[in-house]
Amino acid sequence: MDFHTDFKPLTVQPQEIEGKSFNMIDEEFGDHDFTQEEYKVVQRVVHASADFELGHSMLFHDKAIQAGIEAIRNGEQVYADVQMILSGVSKGRIEKYGGSVNVYISDPDVMEEAKRLNTTRAIISVRKAIQQFEGGIFAIGNAPTALLELIRLIKEGIAKPSLVIGLPVGFVSAPESKEELAKLDVPFITNVGRKGGSTITVAALNAISLLAEKA
Repeated sequence: MDFHTDFKPLTVQPQEIEGKSFNMIDEEFGDHDFTQEEYKVVQRVVHASADFELGHSMLFHDKAIQAGIEAIRNGEQVYADVQMILSGVSKGRIEKYGGSVNVYISDPDVMEEAKRLNTTRAIISVRKAIQQFEGGIFAIGNAPTALLELIRLIKEGIAKPSLVIGLPVGFVSAPESKEELAKLDVPFITNVGRKGGSTITVAALNAISLLAEKA
């Protein structure tokens, strides 16, 4: 294939592109203290972001990987704070075990309740999620308020997620929400600082589902 440019790509084969990308990440990432399975998550986070600083900022509860694998293989449900996560995640690997990815942010009852209480839809959607299913994986990449509400509900013993992937991006409350998550004794995957986002959360969730498929 000729792109009619001076630069010629090394390959146009998707699997080769991914493989070469991972090789480059391995070469450039440098020293780290992640376990082999944690690094699989970090690797995909860097692949999605091209951001090595973000990769090095990742934090894992010591039971996070195993908890995520077991949740997926047991067919537990996944809650996502925004539609973008639903669009990006490899749903087939979750659905093959009986799970599904659920987004409530635009549900009419969520919007109505958020308006009535003068609060964010993200907060109300978390409350709805814990009423819909027990355990599960909570994947939060956009709304710090969703993560803070989940933390509150965990502390009160109302929510008992199997795994929290808390990687919201932003300036207002995003770093602080992740700091609070890292204080909890529940399985979590998060990072330090403002960086994060839905695509990063998708990368982490996809990495967990790949590990579950190979377990």
